[in-house]
Amino acid sequence: MAETMYTVNGMTCGHCAASVTEEVSKIDGVSDVAVDLPTGAVTVTSDAALDETAVREAVEEAGYELSAQ
Repeated sequence: MAETMYTVNGMTCGHCAASVTEEVSKIDGVSDVAVDLPTGAVTVTSDAALDETAVREAVEEAGYELSAQ
């Protein structure tokens, strides 16, 4: 199992967090997504390390921006 933390810009409410969670959860191998709305932190648990491009695309599909790490 791998756990990776990202920062997402632009989330302001529970619906925002739910949208990001839904899109990131669609990535193959993702088993859990935890969003901390006040900080924008998104912790993704997966079977193996994820391609950051796939995460970025999922976050953008939800309408938000992945912060540069």
